[in-house]
Amino acid sequence: MRNTASRVRLAAAVTAVASIAVLAGCSSSSGNSGSSSAAASCAPAKGKVTLQYWNTVPGMDKVVALWNKQNPNIQVQTKNISNDQYGTISNALKAGNAPDLAQVGYDELPNLRTQNAFVDAAKCSAATAAKSKFVPWTWSQASFGDTGVFAFPQDTGPMALYVRSDIFAKYHLPVPKTWDEYAADAQKMHSADKNLTMTFFDPNNAEWFNGLLWQNRAKMYGYSNDKWQVSVDSPQSKQVADYWQKLIDSKVVRTDLANGSTQMYAAYQKDQIASYVGAAWGYSMFRDNLPSQAGKWSIVPMPTWGTNAASGDWGGSTVAFMKGSAHLYESVKFNTWLNTDPQALALENKLGGLYPAATAGLQLPSLSEGVPYYNNEKIFDVFAQSSKDIDTSFAWGPTQKTVNLSLQDAMAKAAAGNSTLSGALSTAQATALKSMKDLAIPAEAGK
Repeated sequence: MRNTASRVRLAAAVTAVASIAVLAGCSSSSGNSGSSSAAASCAPAKGKVTLQYWNTVPGMDKVVALWNKQNPNIQVQTKNISNDQYGTISNALKAGNAPDLAQVGYDELPNLRTQNAFVDAAKCSAATAAKSKFVPWTWSQASFGDTGVFAFPQDTGPMALYVRSDIFAKYHLPVPKTWDEYAADAQKMHSADKNLTMTFFDPNNAEWFNGLLWQNRAKMYGYSNDKWQVSVDSPQSKQVADYWQKLIDSKVVRTDLANGSTQMYAAYQKDQIASYVGAAWGYSMFRDNLPSQAGKWSIVPMPTWGTNAASGDWGGSTVAFMKGSAHLYESVKFNTWLNTDPQALALENKLGGLYPAATAGLQLPSLSEGVPYYNNEKIFDVFAQSSKDIDTSFAWGPTQKTVNLSLQDAMAKAAAGNSTLSGALSTAQATALKSMKDLAIPAEAGK
């Protein structure tokens, strides 16, 4: 997460490279042959309108159905693109048939902006007025400081530790409060049962790994003296990498599972894994895919480095205004409802597990109640505290997608025993610097 100040730094960085055509083309003054004059002026359409909204959220079709029932003249067609979210969006942009609205992660916004992916909705007074409806740092991330309104925040991903309480009890182990305790418990469990591991490390999930770095207050990017400062391989980052490398080498965590895969759920179903390091939106994954384990799971704060409370953020998304939309007025109206209306937010949390970015969403009754699957524990109190413990100065780089792909490739080699996770960070550092240089974005290694 980032606060407004860090987004101002990002806005300054964008200004510094505004001469690059792809970035300049994202401003509200850019030409867009796919947009009508109505969209350009934010005037309401005459007659019935149909919008296209692409997303990856389970149950979103039911949320959209509620809108469609209440708004016969602004109908929304939703498409789930979870199989290849950014590939689908990128291909649509290249083909000139992007949807009106699309779910885009906070860390992906800078990359897609360099592809001229968005239209600036700031021309709509309702879009700028929506700012007061969201947690401030989320608005800053979605709007690139004060330069425009390219997306509305949708959810965030404060992290926590999911634990199988019954497995910990079986081996007489207290729930770990520090990463040292977590590693010690992992060794004890695996020594007692060679088929049991503490968790799994998904080498193809850079976003998850970034959340772990975030928790250790790793500063991957900064901006000063008109240059990006790149420190992906900082000492704090390498501390996290070395820690997980030891767990991998000791075989107390698995590396053959992908997050959310059938194989992952099968391993949990067979009681082969005792915990899960995840985000708020993951609470519905276990509830919906492992119903027989109801009452066996608890959610507790992330283990910490030392005694200071700290957490990280994994994921969280926006709903972006995509270029080519002929119905900006209607897109703003639907986007505002989707991400601020209490009824919509309650459904999104219940069906899709979204932890809302809107201030109204944080007051939902469901977020203050016990959750039956988790033994009626008030799990959202844990995520609320996690959110408060996140370093809001953390910043994403302008070529984050490229860096993430490089990091994943290198982590896969490390998981296969051909390198190390610390080496993967060095590879990602080099990729960050090169990818910025290729786009003529001033950057240097951070000190």
